[in-house]
Order: sequence, then structure tokens, then C-alpha cells
Amino acid sequence: MTAPAPSTNQENHVTTGATVWLTGLPSAGKTTIAYELAGRLREEGHLVEVLDGDEIREFISAGLGFSREDRHANVQRIGFLAELLARNGVKALVPVIAPYADSREAVRGRHQAGGAAYIEVHVATPVEVCSVRDVKGLYAKQAAGELSGLTGVDDPYEQPETPDLRIESQHQTVQESAAAVHALLTERGLA
Repeated sequence: MTAPAPSTNQENHVTTGATVWLTGLPSAGKTTIAYELAGRLREEGHLVEVLDGDEIREFISAGLGFSREDRHANVQRIGFLAELLARNGVKALVPVIAPYADSREAVRGRHQAGGAAYIEVHVATPVEVCSVRDVKGLYAKQAAGELSGLTGVDDPYEQPETPDLRIESQHQTVQESAAAVHALLTERGLA
């Protein structure tokens, strides 16, 4: 008796994990790009999870504020979860501001120590464009004096000096931005 042929789904199942951290200002397009990329990767048979910053704050980092220390703790929690997923064959797409370079570097270091692939993508949308998009109304609240500590406006955002990829989302479609990240993953043997 011959063994049954593997299903198409099994043939296309790819088990190389990686973390793709999309950093940038609020309303830069990080989450939109992540979900577009996730759909493409899933169609190719990859295991994918999007670790959305808002959801993480609600379920894993509830109780943390927006001080430098709390932002660092939030990024480290997300980084731990992403690295755990990446080590287990999942593409962890992380659209999280992560405003401080030392926090992002600590996450990169954890990935390197654990042998998990890590790619940093800077969604470098200018604050002027982000404030027009204002997906969550944060810029309007800040301008009205109802909100302080908005990253990139009255709280620091340390731009990555040497990201693996820099995307200027204001100059291309979401599909083009996701394709650029996919091309980098492919180039590195991760897609």
C-alpha cells in the first residue's frame, strides 16, 4: 500500500519563523502594512501572527502607562512573545511604535541570542502626514490639549538609524509597502 499524497496545504506549509517589527509614528501605516503582508504570507502557507500594539496593551500590558519605563516594559513583553513565536516557526508581524532605540535593540539582541530571525522595518511616514491620517484621533486630541505624551509630537521618537528596511508609506500603496517587506523576507530566505 502506498502512503497518501500530502495535501496541498501541507506541501505549502513553511516553518521558518521570523519577527518583522514595524516601527514608526502613530498613524504611519504600520498595522495596515502588517495585515496586508500577513494575508500574502498566509496565502503562501506561512504561519503568521500579527501582534497589534493596541491589543497587546489591552491583554498583556494592561496597567502599563506611557512613561519611558512602561513603554520599555511593553516593548520587552511584545519582544519576548514575538521571539517565542519566531523560534516556533511563526512569522510574528509586530506593528508597534517602540519609540526608544535601546528598547528595540534589546529585542533584537534577544532574538539574536535565541537564534530567531529579526527584521526591523521603519515606516518613516512624516508626522505631518500621520496627523492628517489620524486614524485614532490622537493628533486632534493632542492639538486640543486633551492628550499629552503623543509619540513624535510632545514625546520622543528615536528613528532607527540603520533599519533593515525603510518605507515611506506616503509615496506608495499599502500593497507596494507590503511587497517591499515581502521582498526583503524572500531575499533573506524567510519567505
